[in-house]
Amino acid sequence: MDLVTVRWFLAVADQGHVTNAAADLRISQPGLSRALARLERELDVPLFDRAGRGVVLTRYGELFAEHARRLVAGEEAARRALAEAADPERGEVSLAFLHTQGPSFVPDLIRRYRRDHPGVTFRLSQDRSERVAAMVLEGRADLAITSPRPDDPSLTWHPLVTERLQLAVPADHRLATRKRARVRDVLDEPFVAFREGAGLRAVAEDLFTQAGSRPEIAFEGDETSTVRGLVAAGLGVAVVAPLRPGEEFHGVRHIELAEPAAVRTIGLVRAAGRTRPPAAEAFGRFVEGRGDDLHGAGGAPN
Repeated sequence: MDLVTVRWFLAVADQGHVTNAAADLRISQPGLSRALARLERELDVPLFDRAGRGVVLTRYGELFAEHARRLVAGEEAARRALAEAADPERGEVSLAFLHTQGPSFVPDLIRRYRRDHPGVTFRLSQDRSERVAAMVLEGRADLAITSPRPDDPSLTWHPLVTERLQLAVPADHRLATRKRARVRDVLDEPFVAFREGAGLRAVAEDLFTQAGSRPEIAFEGDETSTVRGLVAAGLGVAVVAPLRPGEEFHGVRHIELAEPAAVRTIGLVRAAGRTRPPAAEAFGRFVEGRGDDLHGAGGAPN
């Protein structure tokens, strides 16, 4: 059964006349009759009865017509959806990103983009860096904004911005008035860490290793707000991404880390060789072109 024949069947059902339907469809009457006969043989039931010079649906035809209309409506809906997906001004972008980019980094990019492309919608996912990369590999996300650069060679990477990391300490901490500090200044203090698999967790552990120690992890969190909240409660210190302009977090002081390795580069990730919706490609080009904007928003260009 093909949808062309189903549409022809519905045209005859609506017209109640084969010849008139054939004229509307711009096909020959014998050709239409043969197509209807093939459909009846395929379904193994009669669909029409003769009624004077026209035809009427049998009880089987009435039942089939209900389903046929749903089939045609479904095909039309699918075509509309595909047309929208192929339209860079109306499609959907599936974007994965780190928890640390959720408060303002990614929302600001989307806000700027939708200002000129209001018809584009976004499906967003937040997770740790390894899972964000997996979403792109598995096709669950068109693009990802993440750090560090994924190791998988089937993923492409476009660096966007390099951030200098900070040491978050309670507001009454002995280092709270300092502008710069080093990890060695807090080697003996309880540490609030991001969970395993987070990019900042790996950077923090490397910084402690370079300082000749291991962090005394007291608590772990998935999101930056949780980690900072635990620091504000006096439960430890943490290595965090810098606050964006205008961001504040009560009870926490942020001190720039002086170590050369206390940085992270955020980049845009794609799966090499995979077809993406035009809307996703357009958004990707927009993000790659925002280097100066991102620099002004709190990072240093890579």
